[in-house]
Amino acid sequence: MRISPKFILTTTAIIALAACSSETPVEAADDSSADAMMDTADTAAPGTIVDVAVGNPDFSTLVTAVTAADLGETLSGAGPFTVFAPTNAAFDKVDPDTLSALLMPENKSDLAGLLTYHVVAGKMTAADIVKAITDGGGTATLTTVQGAPIKAMLDGDSVILEDGTGAKSTVILTDFDASNGVVHAIDTVVMPG
Repeated sequence: MRISPKFILTTTAIIALAACSSETPVEAADDSSADAMMDTADTAAPGTIVDVAVGNPDFSTLVTAVTAADLGETLSGAGPFTVFAPTNAAFDKVDPDTLSALLMPENKSDLAGLLTYHVVAGKMTAADIVKAITDGGGTATLTTVQGAPIKAMLDGDSVILEDGTGAKSTVILTDFDASNGVVHAIDTVVMPG
């Protein structure tokens, strides 16, 4: 069975969402889900990346994907990790049939690959990412846990990720602290290509 890019995109978003837990928006977000994420992050001490995702309803699709890919234990490990976590709204952009197919047991390794494309080893706060972009002359190339690179750049005050397909995602909330890293929420699932 051939896995479509949409299916891969959906899977990646789920992993990223499971890793989210934070505080600081990159720029003012207009939707109420951003406010809900901020309220949740500010009222409780941070657990692991998975704990943060499980505790936030805006990451329920990501949590489902992380569970299906058996990545919960990994993302609860010592880390540290930086997770670019797609919100439920990001997953809503993925074809429902593609998402359903990715969640099937026989596609577990494809789903894990997509999700780990949203994860970078080490802890990179928003300030660290901006510094890397500045030091790189306008672009920072980050190596994901999946192994493929993802590019980060600035568009005004917003951090933009460009995935392996050339598609772009905006970081909409930053610096959700977790005991084993940091999560940044993104508005689109990214794909390795």
